[in-house]
Amino acid sequence: WQITASAAAALLIACLLGVGFGPVNLDFGSIIRTLLGLPNGLENEDRTLLLELRLPRVVLGALVGAALATSGAVYQSVFRNPLADPYLLGVASGAGLGATIAITNGGGDLHALLPIFAFLGGVLAVAATFLVAGRLFADPSTLLLAGIAVGSFATAFQTYLQQRNSAALRPVYSWILGELTVANWDVVKWAGFYIFIALFVLIRISKVLDALMLSDEEAYSLGVSPQKIRMIAVAAATLATATAVSASGLIGFVGIVVPHLVRGLTKRATNRSLLSIAFVGAAFLVIADLGARTLLSPAELPIGVITAFVGAPFFLFVLRARNRGSQ
Repeated sequence: WQITASAAAALLIACLLGVGFGPVNLDFGSIIRTLLGLPNGLENEDRTLLLELRLPRVVLGALVGAALATSGAVYQSVFRNPLADPYLLGVASGAGLGATIAITNGGGDLHALLPIFAFLGGVLAVAATFLVAGRLFADPSTLLLAGIAVGSFATAFQTYLQQRNSAALRPVYSWILGELTVANWDVVKWAGFYIFIALFVLIRISKVLDALMLSDEEAYSLGVSPQKIRMIAVAAATLATATAVSASGLIGFVGIVVPHLVRGLTKRATNRSLLSIAFVGAAFLVIADLGARTLLSPAELPIGVITAFVGAPFFLFVLRARNRGSQ
C-alpha cells in the first residue's frame, strides 16, 4: 500500500502541475480554492481556462494513461511477454482505420463521429482477431499471430483510404500521433464510464491474473481456469484500450514503460500492483501532456511524440535486459 499511496500522491501532484502550467500560468492557491468552492478563487477568463479547458484535459489524460498502463500490464501477463503492449491484438490498427473512415468521409460533426468510429474499429479488430484465431479460447501464441494479421490488413486498408483522400492526411496523422486537444467534459464522462468499468474488472481479477504467467497446466493445478480468465482479461483490457484510443488517438509506450517501472520499484512481477500501475500511468500521461503543451509554447507537440521520446529508449533498455537474462 505504500507504493499505491505514493503513486496516488504523484498523480495528485501531476494533476496540479497540469492545470497550473501552460501558456498562461495559474496560481496554485487560487486553483485549490476554486476547486474547493472557497472565496478568493480564480475569476473570469482564468476560471474558464481552469474549469473548461485545462481540468477536463488533465482528467482525460489521467484516464487514458491509467487505461493504457493497466492494459499493457495485463497483456504482458496474458501473453507471457514483458514487451507486450495494449495495441497487441489489432486495437490500434482497427481504431486507426475507423478514425480514417470518419475523417475521409467527412460530413456531420467530426469531433462526435471520430471517437465512435475509432472505438468501433478497435473493438471489431479484436473480434476479428479471435475469429481468425479460430476459437474464442485460443492460446496466446495463436491470438498474437492472428492480431498481427488483422492489424496488417487494417493498416493496409487505412493506407489505401489515405491515398484516395490525400486532403485528409494531415488530420489522420495528427490523430495517429495522439492528442488531448478535443478534451471536454462530455468526452471525459463517456470515456471515464467505460474505463472505470474495465479497470474495476481488471483490478478485481488481479490476484488470479498471475496464474496466466504459468503454463495452462500449472494454472489448472492451482484451481484457475486460464481460458476463462484470459477471455475476461482480454475483453476488459480491450475495452479500456479502445476507449482510450477513441478519446485521444494513438499514444505509444505508456503500456510498456509504466508496468515495468512500477514492477521494478516493487521488486515483484505481479498483477497485484495494478492499482499502482493505473495511478502511475495516469500521472505519466498528465506530465507528458504538460510537456506537449509547454515545450514549444505557444505551439503544441503531439503527445505521442513526448511518450515516444521517453518510451523508445526505455523499450530498448528492457529488450537488452531481457536478452541478457536469457543468455
